[in-house]
Amino acid sequence: MPLPAHLKLGPYEILAQIGAGGMGEVYRARDTRLERTVAIKVLPSHLSKDPQLKQRFEREARAISTLSHPHICTLYDVGHQDGIDFLVLEYLEGQTLAERLNKGALSLDEALKSALEMADALDKAHRSGIVHRDLKPGNVMLTKAGVKLLDFGLVKSVGPSPGLQPPSPHPMGRGQGERASDQVTRKESELTKEGTILGT
Repeated sequence: MPLPAHLKLGPYEILAQIGAGGMGEVYRARDTRLERTVAIKVLPSHLSKDPQLKQRFEREARAISTLSHPHICTLYDVGHQDGIDFLVLEYLEGQTLAERLNKGALSLDEALKSALEMADALDKAHRSGIVHRDLKPGNVMLTKAGVKLLDFGLVKSVGPSPGLQPPSPHPMGRGQGERASDQVTRKESELTKEGTILGT
């Protein structure tokens, strides 16, 4: 059941639900201390009882907190109230890459600009020892300020590394994703499905 409008989670006042997925619901909210709009990501109460899901939610918070980058959605705060676990994130206006692609292909200039920004953000994450593992058009937001990577809920820390090995020259096809799932933490594993974004 969605959170009601005007509910207070600490200093954050819920305004409206703006999205929902397997790992939680997202709300537009107002930070009453700083008078700014934020996004609140809530782990539903019936899922917070699942230790694995709660651990995954907490892992997302830890991962985002280490990543300060103009093309990665910023984490402002983490909270728990009345059995509700939540993240307070930068509120973004725009559309996901998936929504944009439904309207037609990007121009060459748009594609190159977005690709460079995504690569820069991923480079930051990789240098911090973090692999996203769920990079797809639905987790890429296009804003006036450029690309923003979202939803680090599937991140996996691979530990500090002086560098990453180049990916295999053989793209991972659709049928291989499941068979290769035990290899996702290998630095040389492909990070996006073939052709979905860039087929890295």
